[in-house]
Amino acid sequence: MQIHGLQKMTLLDFPGRVACTVFLGGCDFRCPFCHNFELIDGTAQPVMDDAALLSFLEKRKGLLDGVAFTGGEPCLHKDLPELMKKIRDMGFGVKLDTNGNHPALLREILGAGLVDYVAMDIKNSPEKYAATCGLDKIDLAPIRESVDLLMRGDTDYEFRTTVVAEFHEESDFEKIGETIRGAKRYFLQQFTDRDSVPFGNLHAPSREQMEKFAHIAAFYVPETSLRGID
Repeated sequence: MQIHGLQKMTLLDFPGRVACTVFLGGCDFRCPFCHNFELIDGTAQPVMDDAALLSFLEKRKGLLDGVAFTGGEPCLHKDLPELMKKIRDMGFGVKLDTNGNHPALLREILGAGLVDYVAMDIKNSPEKYAATCGLDKIDLAPIRESVDLLMRGDTDYEFRTTVVAEFHEESDFEKIGETIRGAKRYFLQQFTDRDSVPFGNLHAPSREQMEKFAHIAAFYVPETSLRGID
């Protein structure tokens, strides 16, 4: 497996762990506000393969205790469970970031006990989901299946939404809340513009807007919090 990026240490990406973050290339979504679009359009070249990653981790035993997989969309890589198992066998915890569009692989990973934590994106309300993902249309059945897998399973998890002023309004969080009603936790992340974002002229909602959105969502998911607020 090709690794397209490696953050050697983070205290933020994996709750409760000192981790490294592994970036995998490719994604089936084209979100206009994506921070890692170079992983999607092919401009980011691989920095190592899985053998080199395992060698890096062997040297970091005692310094790191977790590995977070992100992208791109990690679940596009069918050999991901095999790599996760090798990492767990080395004594590291494993976290997965996913868009939820690949429930079969997620089910395999959860069923085999290969992850300690999953962070799944909820892009928007059903009516706006495709546009928010940069697609003409989308089948939401896989998304709903992944939500159900996490909410009914034993693996720790969170749902999260990157909130963009041009894509989200109060009514969306009523509908998102209905979709994940009773979830363990939900984070609203304020959009931050970067040079790597593929679509210009996007803006972050104000703190006041973010707080209103969180208040709405908290009716459905009591443990709703904000991230990245200016």
